[in-house]
Amino acid sequence: MKLMPADSRPREKLLTRGPSALSDAELLALLLRTGIPGKNVVALAQELLTQFGGMAGLLHTPAEALKTIKGLGPAKRAEVVAVLELARRALAQQLQDKPCFDGPQAVRDYLQLQLGGRTHEVFAVLFLDSQHKLLAFEELFRGTLTQTSVYPREVVLRALHHHAAAVVLAHNHPSGSAQPSAADEALTRTLKTTLALVDVRVLDHFVVTAHTATSMAELGLV
Repeated sequence: MKLMPADSRPREKLLTRGPSALSDAELLALLLRTGIPGKNVVALAQELLTQFGGMAGLLHTPAEALKTIKGLGPAKRAEVVAVLELARRALAQQLQDKPCFDGPQAVRDYLQLQLGGRTHEVFAVLFLDSQHKLLAFEELFRGTLTQTSVYPREVVLRALHHHAAAVVLAHNHPSGSAQPSAADEALTRTLKTTLALVDVRVLDHFVVTAHTATSMAELGLV
């Protein structure tokens, strides 16, 4: 890093031009701090991103998997995992402190952090109070790359457990397509009807990928 021009070093670049001027690899390099012989820290950071499918994939990479990267000792692995968890918790706090739909982008960001990098399909629910503040986020069902089984009875039981007044449904598409399928629409209708029996509203259903989250409500499908 010392051989790089001063204005190209990630730390100096961040301080003079702001964090938005840095690439993902440069931001990650600031966290890693040092490289290994023959590979500077930016190259090491880029290797991490390439290996795990970019920042979105890295968000869901367990500490154990990071052991495959030469130069990442226990301390660096712990720091990477801790920072990613802090990001998730910060977004969760935003949803707990104010109504979810006062800031819909926060909902999208939170769901992408939770589900965007998964390689298998996950169905999750945000349980909300009467003011639409977050009570809990739960992953209820997991499936294969293409299909998952969702049981409406279990969703109802968890909503009653949390004394939820409303829910936001979410699942990921590991294929990368954020377009809701016919099965997604059918499932949404089923859950909306079932939850209405216990006076719980379905506000939205998001289809999440690594790069976006599509609101079915905005498409008129909820």
